Amino acid sequence: MLVKIHPNNPNPRGIAQIVECLKDGGIIIYPTDTVYGIGCDIFQQKAVERIAKIKNIDLKKQNFSFICSDLSQLSDYTLPISRNTYKSMKRVLPGPYTFVLKANGSIPKLFKTKKKTVGIRIPNHNIPQVLVNEIGNPILSTSVHDEDTIMEYSTDPELIYERYFSKVDIVIDAGIGSLIPSTVVDYSSGKLEIIREGLGKTDELF
Repeated sequence: MLVKIHPNNPNPRGIAQIVECLKDGGIIIYPTDTVYGIGCDIFQQKAVERIAKIKNIDLKKQNFSFICSDLSQLSDYTLPISRNTYKSMKRVLPGPYTFVLKANGSIPKLFKTKKKTVGIRIPNHNIPQVLVNEIGNPILSTSVHDEDTIMEYSTDPELIYERYFSKVDIVIDAGIGSLIPSTVVDYSSGKLEIIREGLGKTDELF
């Protein structure tokens, strides 16, 4: 199903439909402040496994990221972070960054993984923010990759729908997405390490 949602003024009926889908274990493709993402409610194990199958990834080896509403949710999924790390995150979030942090004991249970880190995204985009607030917990976040070697990420939701309509439950059409992914910043060692330079400016982290 293709559902049109205006990014600046998400209509309540459309949002309610998507929230119901997520709570029922559905998979959605949704907009962010960077590229479109594939996601589900992180507490819906079968949905997580479906995404792993779509992306052809091994749950036990995959690095997971998810969308949070704000920094207050960190303590539910990560070990305590330093004051400097918190200040750095607060300085740029919401924004086009993924922060890799040490995971607490909830992550292995959720994803059946031995990974001790987790990626945190707080995008500067109304739709994922509203969805996370409505379902009351984070949404799994993995990018929609385009099979075309010229274009790394799909940007057109109608073309995304043509490719994924049989694999996901809802594709949100919020207009053309970005080609540039998030900047990935690893703080899991206690020190800042830039893993990938993306849309987020690295000089704003300091």
